[in-house]
Amino acid sequence: MKNKIYKISIAATLLLGTGLMNVSCNTDNLEDVKNLGAFDTDNFFRNEQECFFALVGAYDPVRKYASGFENMVTFFNAGSDDFYAGGGSSTDGAGIQGMSNYQLNPNTMPASYWRDYYQGISRTNVLIDKIPQASMTDAVKKRFTAESKTLRALFYFELVRMFKNIPLILKEIKATDDYYNIPQANPNDVYAQIEADLLAAIPDLPMTVSGDQRGRFTQGAARALLGKVYLYQNKKSEAAAQFLEVNGTPGGTSQYGYKLVANFADLWITDNKFTSESIFEVMHTNKGNSDWGFWGQGNDEGNSINIMTAPRSYTRPAVTTAPDVVSGWAFNPITENLFNFMQSDPRMNATILNVKALKQAGQADYSPAYMDSGYFLNKYMPTKDEVSTLPGPSELNYRQNYILIRLADTYLMEAEALNGSGARAQALLDAVRLRAGLTSVPVSLQAIKDERRRELVGEGHRWFDLVRWGDAPSKLAFKGFVAGKNEILPIPYTELTGTILKQNPNY
Repeated sequence: MKNKIYKISIAATLLLGTGLMNVSCNTDNLEDVKNLGAFDTDNFFRNEQECFFALVGAYDPVRKYASGFENMVTFFNAGSDDFYAGGGSSTDGAGIQGMSNYQLNPNTMPASYWRDYYQGISRTNVLIDKIPQASMTDAVKKRFTAESKTLRALFYFELVRMFKNIPLILKEIKATDDYYNIPQANPNDVYAQIEADLLAAIPDLPMTVSGDQRGRFTQGAARALLGKVYLYQNKKSEAAAQFLEVNGTPGGTSQYGYKLVANFADLWITDNKFTSESIFEVMHTNKGNSDWGFWGQGNDEGNSINIMTAPRSYTRPAVTTAPDVVSGWAFNPITENLFNFMQSDPRMNATILNVKALKQAGQADYSPAYMDSGYFLNKYMPTKDEVSTLPGPSELNYRQNYILIRLADTYLMEAEALNGSGARAQALLDAVRLRAGLTSVPVSLQAIKDERRRELVGEGHRWFDLVRWGDAPSKLAFKGFVAGKNEILPIPYTELTGTILKQNPNY
């Protein structure tokens, strides 16, 4: 299936107009909406090939984590205590700036964070409905359905933890439906549906995949997601049970073949894809020839974190020890607080590129941008040898994959689910620290929080961690975080127009 998950099929794009992605249109535009949603699904989904094309399209929104200017990772990094928004100026991207300084409002909240996931939900709803009637084996039907339900669960999980108060839609929304009057669901009902989808899916997913199947959901990935869903609801015993299945013996190889890689830095080598530590990995490539005309619209396949987080106007002399880094856009400069927190940690150099020190030593130079600290995220730092020579702007065609869930993450989540106590929690924490070259420290919830911060820097998890721990008001006060408001995002204004949806509190 090489490149098939990368590339959304033409057939799947015909589903673009279905579902809530058009809920922002008012009644004056109803005819236009009807035209967009007029694809007759009864004449598609007839066989395995057509259902597979649609499944490829359903996977497409997972690239939201790292593709486009409005990607999840740089956006939520900017809201954390580890990064600023950065960029060229205080107006360089109203959404990411507003997330960083907590001035985000319904007008500046990028609508794509709502629409892209509802687009994915729309596609999975259609698949789940149509697969049973398609001409293919029962085994393939079960797998396609399981993948569709897992994707739907993932998309709803992202929506509910971002916006909390969201509509729960489980069927195809057609152009003739009254989709302006779909109410927001109780968040508990959304979580219950997510759990039900994952529990139904897990038995019908493969234990492992290889070759051109990589990038598709497996049992282990769905279990890890379910454990995370439980943890976000504080269902710790249920979460620990799922993570136990995923993690196996700490430091060993699990039933799904997961094992910590020996060298932490190896995780960030661009061509070192799908390591033994990767549980669910989002694929990126330079072969899609991504271009400005469709950048960030679902068809682009490059990793945008690379160019966004690299320093501006980076140069180096002919003789130097500095890395041969590509000049970028200087988003997500690292805070002094994180830099100090990482001191003496063996993961420091793989995590943070200290361009300020390189400049002071005459080894490199750069142009300080907005809220510059001189410290840049090294995990996704692009180097000259990674610049694409294929058609399409090289800035938009970096091929480094994004690892959404990896084993060190699930180790630490299981230790947390065990309330940071006991022999197993200690062993899980020790395994992560041992791989980093660190000695054991007594396990506790605070030790786990600290380890997550060091291990997972810049991977898009920190803001969500702070919110679910209840630590955001204190840790993010210096940025203007308001308790009782900023734990969730404002619903984009365009999604409210002409609907019965209600804005989130205090926005």
